[in-house]
Amino acid sequence: MSTRTRISFLKGHGTENDFVIVPDPENALDLTPETVAALCDRRAGIGGDGVLHVVRSAAHPEAREMAAEAEWFMDYRNGDGSIAEMCGNGTRVFARYLQHAGLVGEGDLSIATRAGVKSVHIAKDGDVTIGMGRARLPEGEVSVSVGERSWPARNVNMGNPHAVAFVEDLAHAGNLYAAPPVSPAAAYPDGVNVEFVVDRGPRHVAMRVHERGSGETRSCGTGACAVAVATARRDGADPAVTGAPTTYTVDVPGGRLVITERPDGEIEMTGPAVIVAEGEIDSQWLENALR
Repeated sequence: MSTRTRISFLKGHGTENDFVIVPDPENALDLTPETVAALCDRRAGIGGDGVLHVVRSAAHPEAREMAAEAEWFMDYRNGDGSIAEMCGNGTRVFARYLQHAGLVGEGDLSIATRAGVKSVHIAKDGDVTIGMGRARLPEGEVSVSVGERSWPARNVNMGNPHAVAFVEDLAHAGNLYAAPPVSPAAAYPDGVNVEFVVDRGPRHVAMRVHERGSGETRSCGTGACAVAVATARRDGADPAVTGAPTTYTVDVPGGRLVITERPDGEIEMTGPAVIVAEGEIDSQWLENALR
């Protein structure tokens, strides 16, 4: 990254899943993994679970083929600098940024991601709904362990991999600093996001999550969708069979998300998205941080 460039940024969050937003319409910045990790460092940097790199689809080699459907591409990076396919909370914050910048208004829009084009609706009340695609439920049993305890888990793929375990107490998840062991490891060759779930009431659950590449986060949108689908199947509900949508409220440490699975399999996630601040990255700090 050229440190002579003035680099503007914003800070935003969706249910306290927080992001450094870097607007770069023409894809002029070289956001190396080291740069991303420095920006996301909570003590020495700006701090965030990840970076939302805002690029015109036509300007990014991974998104050009989606440019006719979606003007903007969410080039999402995890807090450790690794690239991710998709981030549900991030997509809501990305949409809020586009609205904040005057690039879109209320209503419907499309956003390109590495998991395809996502449909988004910005409501008058400020909540943002995202079409998260369909869940895939790979066959085969998996289990999740924390210390001496082990639980069967549901393998759910939301464009990224999840292992969903139902527990009696969220404290059983432990500190979630390290990734909980999942077996068989071959079920998740690229690592996995692990969700621990407890019941709160009818069609209402709460979860904690260890996100691959980020540790425990305050919220995970794809994780909340995976949890809603796993809970629905556990409860014997499958919209594709009944012809009726199912909606679950999913409490995350940072707030509340509402997940609806439609009979056609499409999953919609609704929740808040907030822009907290905007400013400029100090080029001298960045140069020093990357040494």
